[in-house]
Amino acid sequence: MFLFFSKLLPLFIYPLGLACLLLVVALIMSWKRPQWVSLPVALALIILLISSNSWVANSIVQSLEWQEIPKASLPQADGIVVLGGATRSAFPPRPAPDLNEGGDRILYGAELYREGKAPVIIASGGRIEWRGGGPSESADMATILEMMGVPPAAILQDPTSLNTYENAVNVGKIMKKEGIRRILLVTSAMHMPRALKIFKRQGIDAIPAPTDFQVTQQEINESNNSLEATILSIVPDTQRLDKTTRSIKEYVGTFIYWLRGWV
Repeated sequence: MFLFFSKLLPLFIYPLGLACLLLVVALIMSWKRPQWVSLPVALALIILLISSNSWVANSIVQSLEWQEIPKASLPQADGIVVLGGATRSAFPPRPAPDLNEGGDRILYGAELYREGKAPVIIASGGRIEWRGGGPSESADMATILEMMGVPPAAILQDPTSLNTYENAVNVGKIMKKEGIRRILLVTSAMHMPRALKIFKRQGIDAIPAPTDFQVTQQEINESNNSLEATILSIVPDTQRLDKTTRSIKEYVGTFIYWLRGWV
């Protein structure tokens, strides 16, 4: 039940959900207090305009993504942990598991393996039945890793974890069983601050290996280079709204996990 409410309740404080909630309030007020309808409508519009603004979106994303950037080349480790949230199941008409927006996690994990950074990869992630079901994410990740040349014998799986806390707990058990002492933790840069705190809270010696960066120095520079870029930065954009929403999700998730003593 915690998993369900952790997915449901935050929707109403994300920009789109909050704007929709305000519009529902405006609709109700149109029957009772029509003279006040413009207030919730204006608030909804302001929320959407601000959250889909390039400067706002990039700033809040950068505040997360740039926290754990490696200052030097990654060291050797005993294992590479790739967190789930990167695949779509092979339901027809898909011929095989697909990579989603976080698919860089798997690509980077395979790259680190090919560079000889660690001898094994732990693919960590289950699949929530009421969100589409299908094979575990760890199985889908293993399939894609094998396509990329990682031998099956070098892939370990955690097929049951349904959130980042369970990722850390289950990976810790696998590490103890396999004698793995130090890992390279691979996940999206935006997710890395929360994930790293959770893994370290479990006593795991984890070295951050972030990937899937949404904001680069080049993008920040380009947004200030010309009048055209400035105008386009102000115009509402769904991709920027998604960036802001995902960033808020990470901050909300960190707060909830802190309340539960997981970080």
